[in-house]
Amino acid sequence: MIAQNIFLGWFGGPEVIIIGIAILLFFGGRKIPELMKGLGSGIKEFKKATKDEEQLEEKK
Repeated sequence: MIAQNIFLGWFGGPEVIIIGIAILLFFGGRKIPELMKGLGSGIKEFKKATKDEEQLEEKK
């Protein structure tokens, strides 16, 4: 709830729409799914790395 309030405090509806249109114009409609897939896999790898690091610290 707090994170939502912070996010909405920075960006309103018109700003989000303008940013979305700018991304569409810059990357094109076909590249956006590829970008999101890459972003998702990057986040997944980061979570896996932090989980592995925590497991290594627990074994020590």
